[in-house]
Amino acid sequence: METRGRNQAMCNKYANTLNQILMQDYFRVMREHDRLGNAEPLPAIWPKYEAPVLRLTPDGDCELVRMHWGFLTPQVSKKTGKPIKPAAWNNARDDKLRTEPLWKDSFRNRRCLIPASAFCETKGRNPAVDVWFGVGQESNPSPFAFAGLWRQGQPGVEGEEGTWLTHTMITTVANDLVKPVHPLRMPVILAP
Repeated sequence: METRGRNQAMCNKYANTLNQILMQDYFRVMREHDRLGNAEPLPAIWPKYEAPVLRLTPDGDCELVRMHWGFLTPQVSKKTGKPIKPAAWNNARDDKLRTEPLWKDSFRNRRCLIPASAFCETKGRNPAVDVWFGVGQESNPSPFAFAGLWRQGQPGVEGEEGTWLTHTMITTVANDLVKPVHPLRMPVILAP
């Protein structure tokens, strides 16, 4: 795993610049279970953006689908009491998966893999520096996957957003490489 520094204002992002055929081969997805259409490389994926996710079909086959990043929860305006844009919970702590109501059912029933080519953690302020982490060489990134959860439909969220398929990334204690940039947490990266 290597780090790459870049100046950007946003954290909470990852990238999936993997070729679609490579994802099918690497994750053993039969072409008839690829629901991505013509997937383009995604050099920056932020919360609420759509991205490829691997989940199991009812028959137990791997399927590639698009999901929005972040479990949505309803919010109301403190001033008016009316619904406003929902909050996106893009990370689920590994130590709370079995106990927190937002994660518990998905942890038991809807685990997924989130294909990626890199992820970002932000270091410092004024200016903040984004540090990208990936597997392999920058010119030839190796595919990898984050551990994730998914769900369909967002209780209490109205309109189109309430019917979205969403995923969230599981985080754990930061390893020695990530700790100098983000000392507490990092995504769970699964071995092939």
